[in-house]
Amino acid sequence: MKNLNLESELTYAEAIYKCMNFALESSSETILIGQGIGDSKGIFGTTSGLLNKFGKKRVIETPIAEEMMTGFALGASVNGLYPIMTHIRADFSLVAMNQIVNLFAKYQYMFGGQFQPSGLIRMIIGRGWGQGAQHAQSPHSLFSHVPGIRVIMPCSVDSVIENYQYEINNKSRLVISFEHRNLYDISFKLGANLGNYLKGSTVQRTGKDLTIVATSIMVLESIRAAEFLDVHYGISVEVVDLTSPSHPDYKLIFESVSKTGKLIVADTSWAPYGVGAEIARIICQTDPSILKSPIGVVSMEHTPCPTGKTLEDLFYPSVRNLVMLALKVCGKKLEKLPEGDSYRDFYRKFKGPF
Repeated sequence: MKNLNLESELTYAEAIYKCMNFALESSSETILIGQGIGDSKGIFGTTSGLLNKFGKKRVIETPIAEEMMTGFALGASVNGLYPIMTHIRADFSLVAMNQIVNLFAKYQYMFGGQFQPSGLIRMIIGRGWGQGAQHAQSPHSLFSHVPGIRVIMPCSVDSVIENYQYEINNKSRLVISFEHRNLYDISFKLGANLGNYLKGSTVQRTGKDLTIVATSIMVLESIRAAEFLDVHYGISVEVVDLTSPSHPDYKLIFESVSKTGKLIVADTSWAPYGVGAEIARIICQTDPSILKSPIGVVSMEHTPCPTGKTLEDLFYPSVRNLVMLALKVCGKKLEKLPEGDSYRDFYRKFKGPF
């Protein structure tokens, strides 16, 4: 297996760039497809310069035609290529649902294994500025519902490196990766949890009083909430990174909740029929008696995303939501909340271009 050459510390965007460059260098069968991959900003720096380095036959800029580019990727895959495609807004992958759900995910089954299309589809989610109802959705639960698709939500450089390197080397399945735009500029030290992310779930922080199962950037928010709860309330929180909503490590999650007896699910999308519902199903179908209190869910408000900042601040889940719900689940009285705003104070200011 070919491996990346890596520094000890990388930003999320730098890690993805190294994976994209590695994919093109390690196999002539790999192609990159998408809107903006040849732009000067290179999708937050994750594809910058690759068009000039590898040429337009392997780094393919497309028009705004999501269904066309997804069909192109499928055709490339069944003819022996490995496409890595980027939807700069996850919302507009919905235009290509037929290509992804009815074709890409099912060809291997429909044709008795004669066609085994594989590829990596990168979809970008998360808060920008005033992006409104059609640019703020995170449809990972929707794709996780479909057999034949592995959905991942890398929350760190370790997770990006381990998952992307594995898929690039093996080229054996369709993977949809949801990348949160507020992660791109964050630096991570490499190696803290390497070797665990392919399992679908991994423990990022150990604890004994409460389990938080979180997706994407909510893993970081959960760790911040856990540290605050430990210092100010003496609550010991275990944080489980749900790296793959479609293929979680059910045993790991159940064992964590068995230990703590309390569970919160922190997700980047809406609660109804979502990740929280699936994790609750895991517990309730296995042994609901392990729960000492009702399950809590932190999620986006169940409305289309408002454009105005004041309402937008209320729409997205945050570390404060997590702390308030944790206190409720643990039967503690609210006395103090974290100060500041996560997106303004903790994450670097969103720069665009999309």
